[in-house]
Amino acid sequence: MSVVRAYGKSEELASYRIHWLAKIVYSSAFELFIGFVILINAISLAVLTMPDVSDAARSTSTRIDEIAFGIYLVELVLRIISYGRRPDQFFRQPWNIFDFIVIGLSPFLQGQTVILRLLRLLRLVRIFRFLPEVRILTTSIVRSLPPLLSMGVLISLLLFLYGMAGHYMFGDVLPESWGSITVAMTTLFILLTLENFPNYLEEAIEVNEFALPFFLSYVFVIVFTVLNVLIGIVLHAMDQARDEHQERQREIFQLESIADGVENVTSDGMITPEEVEMLRDEIKRLRALTERNQSR
Repeated sequence: MSVVRAYGKSEELASYRIHWLAKIVYSSAFELFIGFVILINAISLAVLTMPDVSDAARSTSTRIDEIAFGIYLVELVLRIISYGRRPDQFFRQPWNIFDFIVIGLSPFLQGQTVILRLLRLLRLVRIFRFLPEVRILTTSIVRSLPPLLSMGVLISLLLFLYGMAGHYMFGDVLPESWGSITVAMTTLFILLTLENFPNYLEEAIEVNEFALPFFLSYVFVIVFTVLNVLIGIVLHAMDQARDEHQERQREIFQLESIADGVENVTSDGMITPEEVEMLRDEIKRLRALTERNQSR
């Protein structure tokens, strides 16, 4: 049994995989090298945007970008080859699909300058797959989307109610800020950041005596309370994602330990009764680990 770490997850290599090649392309050293290439590629692309750069520097940066693309292409081909006689399984991983689109399609889009430049930028996004904290942040954002959507509906409703009230109270005198519901909601959206809050408040107080409680209630109810609830939802999801990541790392370590134990036992081609018992213990550990993952 061979196990590799792929995109922060433990992956048991199937029998059809080319194990030695898969271990190379998913090794820490290889991924560190690809991450370094991506960073150098980012610097070269930044140099190409500078207007006063010399022709020599521009030529060097272009050459670096071409070499980096060649390395990305070789990496992509090696990872596909590592799937042996089942290359279609390569496309079951979302990051693999992303890599195939931004790298594999580039040679066929040579006449599309804008698309090629966008694909060139998207290559740099691949650095995220090497950063555990980015994966945790992405997971937490995805997990917090349902409650965030519910809070978004609540905020929209409150903005509408406050916008209608502001239109009725100040719209006749201050049409630039409260003349219609769309203008009023735009003003309230700007006030979420408390930008120009004193100016809006002073103008409104001159028009209506209830402007002060209107603005204070808006600030305390929406700006302070609701937005802090939104932040709390994201932080809670991030804590859950971080706990799951730490648990996954422990499981990866346990799975690799089991794989190493099996390889050590079977390395000499002969199995003693003691080694058979050891293999049974390793299988029990593997079964317990698998059942725990499936129960989630």
